[in-house]
Order: sequence, then structure tokens, then C-alpha cells
Amino acid sequence: MPKILIIAPSWVGDAILAQPLFMRLHQRYPGLTLDVLAPAWVAPLFVRMPQINETLTHPFEHGDLKIMARYKLAKELQQRHYTQAIVLPNSAKSALVPFLARIPLRTGFVGEMRRGLLNDARALDEQALPLMVERFALLAEPAGSPLTRPLPAPQLAADNAARQATLNKLHLDLAKPVAVFCPGAEYGPAKRWPGAHFAELAKKLSPRFQIWIIGSGKDAPIGAEIGQLSGGACIDLCGKTNLSEAIDLLSCATQVVSNDSGLMHIAAALDKPMVALYGSSSPKFTPPLSSRAKIVQLDLPCSPCFERVCPLGHFKCMNDLRPDRVLDQISP
Repeated sequence: MPKILIIAPSWVGDAILAQPLFMRLHQRYPGLTLDVLAPAWVAPLFVRMPQINETLTHPFEHGDLKIMARYKLAKELQQRHYTQAIVLPNSAKSALVPFLARIPLRTGFVGEMRRGLLNDARALDEQALPLMVERFALLAEPAGSPLTRPLPAPQLAADNAARQATLNKLHLDLAKPVAVFCPGAEYGPAKRWPGAHFAELAKKLSPRFQIWIIGSGKDAPIGAEIGQLSGGACIDLCGKTNLSEAIDLLSCATQVVSNDSGLMHIAAALDKPMVALYGSSSPKFTPPLSSRAKIVQLDLPCSPCFERVCPLGHFKCMNDLRPDRVLDQISP
């Protein structure tokens, strides 16, 4: 019986975009046991995916080599007798553990000096597969086979008991419809809509919605800015939840407004009505995979630039994206 280990991405959004791969693997292999090896900060996502049998965590931060720790982990994984590993990150380090664990079939795209670590290394045609979700899903197929279409959309399960526990913990209720703002973007400031724009939108939505700002501790400064500029129209929850609790809160939303971020992909997987804001990045690569998501962008000649900080210094792609344009996309 096949037993496959997924070496998961380190980014929340990429972890969500991997789910159609998991779905396809179960189609191909009835009775499959599918486990994931992931950083602890993205592990809560896989717990919510019914395709995953067990979520294993590793201690490695971005850039860590820690060769002895990887060797120890590989020896532990070797005892699980996986028949295949599918390595989603493109780094050599990510392919090292399955190699040391002597997993017989090690699949992934050609990447950073890792041909010797993968024995099923695939060349990626980026033009044929522009979307990240397509690239991941192709790895479910035998080498040389085309992508099976149509791809299913990612779907996260909401846990009612966990959601109520999170609401109780944060002293929140659902007496009024909820609009969730996700003002962060881990990649860099060029993907972030200005706090003043979020605050202006909050003032216009506050008669109809209670507004929750959700993000990590790194988003606390922008959350506090939005809260202050909105005149108290928002409840700032940045840094007050873990990822699992953030999923619970997003599952309560009647409307989501988000930058291109991991939380945007979570909201899409929860099938929430959403306005997704794009500046330096492109929905042609990592769009929210939901028919209920509306994409708003300015399509300037200089975007998408895919830079962390605006290379021209004017940041027009987000500064000139006015709150009224976003408001027009929110149902009355």
C-alpha cells in the first residue's frame, strides 16, 4: 500500500495551494496513507485537511542547515517505511532529509543543486504551468504525464467547537456581521495596502459590520495604526491568535479584505466572500482559489514587480488604490 510523505512549504499560502496535490494523490492511490513534514508554524493548516493522515513537524527555520538534526530526523522517518517523498520547496536542504531517510522514490522539481538528492527530478515548464497550485499538483502524476484537470479548489474545514472556544477566549461574539481585515503580507511592504486606506474603509463599513483585524505579531504595528486611524471602528487582534485561532476567526467572516498573503488563501479555502488586493504581486501566479473572491488591482505599467519594497519609491500600485474602489466590490 502506498505511503507518501510530503515535504511541505514554509509559507502559509503555499501550504494551502498544495492541497489539490493531496486530493489528486488520493484519487490515484485508494487507501493511501499521506503524511506531511512541515514547519511548526504551518502545521495547523494540515490538521484541517482531511487528506492528511498525520502532520509531523520539524524544527528548522528558514536557512537552517543543522545537518546532524536533519540526519537524526531522517533516521526516525526511515522507520516509517515511506514509499515516496514529494518535496515541494525547491531548496537542496528540503530534499536532504528524504534522501538520508532512504525513501525509495523522491520526487520534486529540479532546484538548488539537488539532482543527486532526488531520483525523480522534474523539469518545470513555467510557461505551461503559470500557477503555483498547478505546479504542485503536477507532482502527483507520473513523470512525463500531463496535469489532470480541472483542479479542485483547496477546502479547509471549520471546527465549530474550536471556533466558539476562540471567540470566548478573545471575548468576541457574532451579534453583528463580521468583516475581517488582513493587512499583513510576510513577503514585504510592497504587497501591503496602506493602513490609512484600511482605516478609511473601516469607517465606511462600521455601520454594517464589526471589523476584526487579524495578523501575526509582526503585523501588530499596522494593526495598531488601522485601529487608531479608524477612530476605534476596529477590533485589533494582530498578535493575539495563533494560526489555528486565526482560521477559526476567518471562518466567522461575512466579508474579508486582504492583501495577497497566507490569510488570503485561508479565507479562499474557507470560501468566504473576499476582496483580494494586489500591488507588487500577481493573481496570475497565486490567485485566491475561490469563486467568491474579487481581485482589485490597478494594472500599472510597473506592476507586478515582485519586489519586497517599491523599487521606484512611489508605491502607486497600492497608494493609488483608493478605499472607495474596494468598497464598490463589497456587497451591500
